[in-house]
Formats: sequence, C-alpha cells, structure tokens
Amino acid sequence: MSFIRTYLRVLGALRPNLWTAVALVVANLLVAGLHFVDPLLFGRVIEMLTQAGTMAPEALWREAATLLGLWAAIGALGILANIVASVHAERLAHRHRLAAMNRYFGHVLTLPPEFHGDAHSGRLVKVMIGGADAMFGLWLSFFRDHLSTFVSALVLLPLTALLNWRLALLLMALAALFCVLTVLVILRTEEGQRRAQRFQIQLAGTAQDALANVTVMQSFTRLAAEQTMFRQIIQQVIAHQFPVLNWWALVNVMTKAASTITVIAIVVTGTVLHVRGQASVGEIVSFMGFATLLIGRLDGAMVFCAQLFQEAASLREFFAVLDAQSTVVEKPGAADLVVNAGEVTFEDVAFAYPKGGMVLDGVDFTAAPGSVVALVGHTGAGKSTAMALLQRMWDPQHGRISIDGQDLRDVSLESLRRNIGVVFQEAMLLNRTIRENLLIGKPDASQAELDAACVVADAQEFILRQHDGYDTMVGERGASLSGGQRQRLAIARALLKDPPILVLDEATSALDAATEARVAAALRRLMTGRTTFIIAHRLSTVRDADEILVFDGGRIVERGGFDALVARRGRFAELVATQLSPAL
Repeated sequence: MSFIRTYLRVLGALRPNLWTAVALVVANLLVAGLHFVDPLLFGRVIEMLTQAGTMAPEALWREAATLLGLWAAIGALGILANIVASVHAERLAHRHRLAAMNRYFGHVLTLPPEFHGDAHSGRLVKVMIGGADAMFGLWLSFFRDHLSTFVSALVLLPLTALLNWRLALLLMALAALFCVLTVLVILRTEEGQRRAQRFQIQLAGTAQDALANVTVMQSFTRLAAEQTMFRQIIQQVIAHQFPVLNWWALVNVMTKAASTITVIAIVVTGTVLHVRGQASVGEIVSFMGFATLLIGRLDGAMVFCAQLFQEAASLREFFAVLDAQSTVVEKPGAADLVVNAGEVTFEDVAFAYPKGGMVLDGVDFTAAPGSVVALVGHTGAGKSTAMALLQRMWDPQHGRISIDGQDLRDVSLESLRRNIGVVFQEAMLLNRTIRENLLIGKPDASQAELDAACVVADAQEFILRQHDGYDTMVGERGASLSGGQRQRLAIARALLKDPPILVLDEATSALDAATEARVAAALRRLMTGRTTFIIAHRLSTVRDADEILVFDGGRIVERGGFDALVARRGRFAELVATQLSPAL
C-alpha cells in the first residue's frame, strides 16, 4: 500500500540519527518486556494467594516478599526506561522536524519558474508545515508511545504460548481480528482522505491568494464572492472528510467493545480450561492482564494509525515537492563563470515553454563588452524570455548562450547569477527592513556602501524620512512604499551588487518624469564599462542604446541604432509612431 511506503520513507528520514533511533528501539523493547512481566507477576501473586493455605507462613512471606520486591524493581526500571525513551524521542522528533523543513525550503528555492508557475506559494507553505508536523507526530508518538505496542504484538504476544498455548491462541486471534479490521478501514477510506486533503490544501491556497491581494479584492467588490468560494471549498472538505471520520468512529466504538469481549472470552475459556485442569487460576489472571494491557495499547495504536492515516495525504504532498526535479540541471563539478570582458552571445536560440508554443526561434546576436543592448517589441514578443534564458531560469531547446565564450550550461548557477544584476519591472521587495532588502545585493556591505548606492539611485532622501530609516519595515511586497520608492530601492540593490552584466527590465517604469531623469543619469553612470540589456516598452528610454533588437513573434526582425531604425520605416518605426500618435 502507498500508505505503508509513505511511512517507511518517513522513518528512513531518521537515517542521519540511526544510532539514536536504534537506542530508542532498544528502550522500547525493554519497556515492552517489562510490561509483559507485569501481568505475569500479578498472576503469580494470585496463584500464591490461592495456595496460601497449603504453605508455611514463613515460606509464604518469603515468596511474597520476593515477588513484590521483584515487581517494584521492574516497575522502577520501567519508569526509567520510559523517561529515557520520552526525552530522546522528543529531541529526535523536534530536531528532524526542523531539518525536514529546512530541506524542503532549500529544495523549493532551487526549483525553476516552471515549477513555481504551477505551484501556489500558499499551497507550498501549507504543504511544508503540514508535512513537517505530520512527520513530527509520527516520530514522537511512535518512539515515545507506540513502538512498544508493536513489539508486544509481534514478539512478546507469541511468547504467552509458553505460559498457556490455548489461552495464547485465543488472545492472538482477537488481536489479529483487531488488526484486520483496522487495515480494512484504511483501505476503505484511503482515497477519501486523499481527496479531503487536496481540498484542505486548496483552502489554504485560496485564503493566501485573496489575502495577498486584499486591495484588489476590496476595489473590485470581490469580498462576498471570495467568501462564497472559500465556503464552497469548506463544503467539499466536509463532504469528503466526514465519511472517513464515520468509519474511524466505528472502529473506535468496536475497539472499546473489544476490551470487554476479550476479557469475557478469556474468563469463559479460562474457566473451562481450569475445570479440565488445563489452566491454573494464576494463568487465567495473567491472561486477563495481558488482554487488558494489549487491548488498551491496541486502542492507543488505533488512534495513532487513524491520525497517521489522516496525515498520509500531507506527507505524500510533502514528498512530491521534495521529488520535484529541476529542468535546469547543473553539471556535476561545474566550473565558476569567469567574466573578463562581458561579451554575451546568443547562437540560433530556440525556446518553448512546456505548456505553450514557440516563444523564441532562431535568435542570434552578440552583445559586445560594455555595450548597451535594448530589446523592444510588443508584449509576448520574447524579450523577457530571452533575458530569463540569460540568467538560466530555463534552458533553450536549441542553440547556445555564452558569456565570454563559456556555455551557460557548463558553469555553476550561483556563479552565473552572481555576475548578473537585475532590476525587475516589479520591485519584488521582501517583508523585511529596507536595510535587509538592500543587503540582498551584497550581504556584507557597509553602511557607507549602502548610503552611496542609495544616493546614486535617488533613494537616500526618502529612506531618511522614514520613521526608522534603513530599519523601517517595508511591508508585504513593499506595500508601505510608493511604486517609485520601491523601484529606486530595487535599483540601489542592483547597484550594490556591482555586477559586470546588467539587465534592466522596465527599470524606470514606475517613476515620475523628474525622478526618472535623475535615476536614468545614475543608471548611465552605472552602465559604463558593463554589458547592459534594457527591456523597454517606452522607446524614449532606449534612444542612446548601442544596438536595438526588435523582437516580433520570437524572432529578431530588425536591429540597429535608434535613428537608423526609424529611418528604415520598418517594424521599429511603427512602434515609435504608435507611441507618439497620442501626443500628435
């Protein structure tokens, strides 16, 4: 069953602490053994009391003291073993829960846009927390409470045959019936629980999506509609979850009844065997103790299995994300990119998104070291995709992209992206302080370097006006700042990185005319000596570019300087005319 495979994988995650897990298994073996001895000693005491009339008082006291002393010692040892198992189970579970979250988070960060385009961020967070919490519950409950139960059922229960094989067979048959019932319920409800979990994850994603865009929801009066959608998903969760809960409630009731039925069966069978001389009173009492202990533990194990079963879908989602493979694979032992001049070459590059048509087809150009290359064209023409390929967010299906003659597929991803600075159309600020957002560009930057970058980006003045200066929180996606302020921080972040290759993706689109002029001057200083790519819709921003590449339908249909392209009266001239016509 996939249920079993999932939990074997969860236990396999403990491999780095294998010896701790082994020690916990040994401790639980000891606990199970001590629990097995408990009813046995109780039966011996009852047997001794039934024979008290035939024993000398001194012998009776001596045997009673021995049995009670042994019982007390075993009880103390059992308490000690439980303490050791509990303490180390807690530490093991907490340590590996955090390690699992760290592994998941690190893996998701490395996955390419193809994955993140299909995966909702709210869903990913829900899967991370749900999966890690489920594993924590499994590790803690299993090693602290239930491993001894499984040891008792699989190893110690058959040993009761040495005491009285007839009563042992009855006890094992009742335990087997209980296990079969639990397995049947798991098989009956597994698919329903999986569907319920999918809707629960969808619930978290829908809530995160609406809350992250609450301004849009309010502006377009979507509040009632979003709440209706949320309520409909809740109804789906209930519709799929309640049948599962009904089955497990039935198991719970039958488990309670099984305790009474098992004890009665032991008493009736034991009485018959006693009359036939095939069981002593002490053996009957011991088996009553075994039955009570076993059914109580199996009851707890059933609750544990029900909890794990309900979490199985969360774990499958968690492992599915961990198993997701990047389409951008770094070669083993890839060398670091070495940028000496900064020449960028696209050679017959073709690319199509996995679920779409061709976006780039036969793109050829070379950006000379230190030159400024502008990419223009209508939305969807392929400009941003070409720059995404330069950062190796994707790999082309055909052709080659190189920097200073080094194929991007032969160098490490970290070294490639370290040498490219990007100012996006959206500032993409984190919900942290201004300082922390800037330090993404250079984590070890000094205050003087921060100040210098912000002055060049025309951001220093508004930063100092904030109530906490550089330590002001910017809010989710920089919501507490204006669009122009966010963009200037993004420019300062790229300035701080000081890369040899720049990509300016509509870098000044959110600025007013006066601020744009100041920042454009700063960017011109920054671009000196660097290979720079400008993605632009406002064609006035690319007038001074060394070369303009006009994209249309994924191809470069024109190239040249601004004036030459306008004079050619081709595609670029049409774009210029389109932008100028409202002003005429």
